[in-house]
Parts: sequence; C-alpha cells; structure tokens
Amino acid sequence: MSLDVLILMGSDSDADVMVAVGAALNEFDLAWEMTVASAHRSPARVLRLIDDAHSRGVKVFIVGAGAAAHLAGVVAAHTARPVIGVPIDSSALKGMDALLSTVQMPPGVPVATVAIGKPGATNAGVLAAQMIALGDESVAQRVVAYKKSLETKVDAAAARLAARLDATQASK
Repeated sequence: MSLDVLILMGSDSDADVMVAVGAALNEFDLAWEMTVASAHRSPARVLRLIDDAHSRGVKVFIVGAGAAAHLAGVVAAHTARPVIGVPIDSSALKGMDALLSTVQMPPGVPVATVAIGKPGATNAGVLAAQMIALGDESVAQRVVAYKKSLETKVDAAAARLAARLDATQASK
C-alpha cells in the first residue's frame, strides 16, 4: 500500500496534538502513518524513516515538535518532498520557541509552518491534502467537498444566531 503522508513527532507526548493531523487526513481518505523520531535523540532513526518513506511513496511529511523543534528542519534537509511543521506547546515559552524554530529555515530548505497546537495540526492535514490534490483529481474533489462543508457549517451557525436574535427581539 502506498503511503500518502508520514507524520513524525519528536516525543510521544506530542501525540495529543498530532492526532488532529490524522483526523484531518481521514477526511480526505489519505493513507498515513504516525511515529516518534527525535532529531536530537534518534537522528539515525529520522534518516531511516525518511529514506523508507521515499520508497513507500510518501508525498508529504507532517512533523510536530516542541521547544527547539529541529525535527521538521532535519526532515526538510533530507527530502525534496514538502514538509509541514506543527509547532507544539510543550515548553515554558508556550510554543513560541517551537514556532520560531520551525518557521525560521534557511533559504532553500522550506518548512511550511502552521499554527501552534491542535488548530495547526488540523490545518497541516488539510494543507497536505491540498498539496496532494494538485496531482490527484479524486483528492481535489474531496478537498472541494470539505471546503463546502465548512461553508455549510458557517451558514447553519449564522441561521442559529439569527433565530436566537429574533427570539430575543420578540421578547422585548
């Protein structure tokens, strides 16, 4: 089976955030795997996972890490495939250190960086789907349907608010 996305995280404590990536990828029926690999504590494992991912057909890497957050940069240094970084709020700096470490890559080694924490993890999954959709019409159609579902949710919320405001005005 071909793998669309490989999700890496620096520590298993990051899993509470990174499960949102998997949930988002499931929306688009994309094949993914998630594992732990540390840029600092297991660099050989990181390189092995990158090399194996290439032969398995991985199209996008999504990488979560906190504090120094070097993992996404290490992955980006060793692949020509897109890398999306998810900064994790796991330090006294509340994820700002991870955000800056992830986004401040040298020219030629980009890491697309999303918001800190679960909202960023969700967006990483959606962004990966959008990237894959560029070459896969069925994924593109699922992305369009997903975006439409977001619009439908907003329309429903607007209707609920209007009804609540109407009820408030009627009681005056």
